Amino acid sequence: MPYSRRQALKLLGATGAAALGVNLGFAQTPPNTMLKRSIPSSGESLPVVGLGTWQTFDVGPSPVSRQSLKEVLRLFAEKGGTLIDSSPMYGKSEEVVGDLSKVLGLQKQLFMATKVWTQGEQAGIGQMETSMREMQANPIDLMQIHNLVDWQTHLKTLRRWKEEKKIRYLGITHYTVSAYPSLERILKTEPVDFVQLNYNISTREAADRLLPLAADKGVAVIVNRPFESGSLFSAVKNKPLPSWATDFDAKSWGQFFLKYILGHPAITCIIPATAKPHHLTDNMEAGYGRLPDAATRLKMEAFIQTL
Repeated sequence: MPYSRRQALKLLGATGAAALGVNLGFAQTPPNTMLKRSIPSSGESLPVVGLGTWQTFDVGPSPVSRQSLKEVLRLFAEKGGTLIDSSPMYGKSEEVVGDLSKVLGLQKQLFMATKVWTQGEQAGIGQMETSMREMQANPIDLMQIHNLVDWQTHLKTLRRWKEEKKIRYLGITHYTVSAYPSLERILKTEPVDFVQLNYNISTREAADRLLPLAADKGVAVIVNRPFESGSLFSAVKNKPLPSWATDFDAKSWGQFFLKYILGHPAITCIIPATAKPHHLTDNMEAGYGRLPDAATRLKMEAFIQTL
């Protein structure tokens, strides 16, 4: 019997995608390359590990302050990453992304995602035009409505901009569980390409309704706060990885947490933020090798709950 994406996601809780033999949008990737998943609205493939810029890329113009970020961005591209996510809310982050990507010659390689975060049509247009200049990207690959601020107004503009090819994709975002009902209503009634939300091994509510709904509606999912603002690392401090983490090629706690998220087939891309090259390298490795199946993800949840 054929399964819908929603039915398949529910059944994954007991069986896993491989056992069902269903296609949930995974892109075929050669060995030793980062896993990719398809954007449902277009079929375009995205590497599953992206890069967030909140706080980390908000630095001044001096080469010294930007040196580690330049190396982070260089390694990000070298390791196969493309989606970099920013916002006008993030201080100088858009400008830093634009400058460094130009210096490194990465502008055509990166998938530039940013947001509109203001009230009113004209203010939104002005802010988005500024973002395009600062990120030095035209068109912007993905423009999102940050935390649903004045989303009805901006959604109209984004649809027009998409038709005019000023942006390639449009989306909505939030970072709190309390916003899930609003995200759900929009996903049910408005065609969008992406939804960005918070989801991790300790905050799993998105898997109840939003992730199956996004899969059913053909909406790509970007995950923010994959480490629960760092609190997940506090919980495992000085504790060894379980020996069975090698079953899904996790070599660090960071990869353990990221691979847990990527083990859910509705997730398109995760965007951990860092200003440290060695953390970037570790994060990127989560996109390589095996991912935990449904039974293993339950085991991971239970293990973390015992700590």
